[in-house]
Amino acid sequence: MQDQLVRAISKDGYVKAVAVSTRNLTERARQIHHTLPVATAALGRVLAAASMMGNALKGEGSSLTLQIKGGGPLGTLLAVSDAEGNVRGTVDHPAVDLPLRPDGKLDVGAAVGSEGTLTVIRDLNMKEPYVGSVGLLGGEIAEDLAAYFVESEQIPTACGLGVLVDRDQSVLAAGGYLIQLLPGAGEDVITKVEGSLMAAGPVTGLLRENDDPEAMLRAALSDFELDILEKSPIEYRCYCSRERMERALISLGPEELEALIREQGQADLTCQFCDNVQHFTRQQLEGLLAEIEKKRKKI
Repeated sequence: MQDQLVRAISKDGYVKAVAVSTRNLTERARQIHHTLPVATAALGRVLAAASMMGNALKGEGSSLTLQIKGGGPLGTLLAVSDAEGNVRGTVDHPAVDLPLRPDGKLDVGAAVGSEGTLTVIRDLNMKEPYVGSVGLLGGEIAEDLAAYFVESEQIPTACGLGVLVDRDQSVLAAGGYLIQLLPGAGEDVITKVEGSLMAAGPVTGLLRENDDPEAMLRAALSDFELDILEKSPIEYRCYCSRERMERALISLGPEELEALIREQGQADLTCQFCDNVQHFTRQQLEGLLAEIEKKRKKI
């Protein structure tokens, strides 16, 4: 099944929800970064969350960056989504391996750490991006994200994220949901949402039964009638290109570029998000340097 995002609203108008199935894109991330299971689970959760949040932007060319620095052995987790919900991501230390928790589950909280921050950057193509940051609660990511919405945006939110890793370390299932209360929702609505989520159980259980995001939403909000607003495919998508890497080299400035040519005579640039490697020969680097000098003379 292709990865998919589903957005819905309850018929009473008090609850909005979004869910994603992200097995394929999480597996793609695993293959690119060669992650071990606990890193796969952590990065997969961040990718799913970023996808749901990025899709809410809607503005063409907008993007959302979700960054988690928890102080744990994984280092920084980073995911970037476009306005359609397509994502890319990275983790500092993909080969981290930790013992399972006493309940037999991957110890994502210990791998991420809880002494740090969750930061959301919304780039809406305006002068300055919107940046919001909160302290981590426990590093399990879903709870931290719910806390972010309450603290930074004053939106009561329930978040569920899950990644199932198979015995061969490939991704068996991945996805999640974001459920938020709309203005006018009273205590009775909150009680209904809490009851529905408790009855549904963890995201990994829902994914194991059915990885269709609409089915997951209907199970998570079984006490509500839902209107489906949107269904759209999502994927692991990187926007890197040779032109962007050329701009990165130019941004080094003439002194650093000259030093690179003198000391190495060539350059291989690798995108941090995907397996794209671009090779630049001495002649090509000298051409970029000449381009910088030409622009400086015009000024």
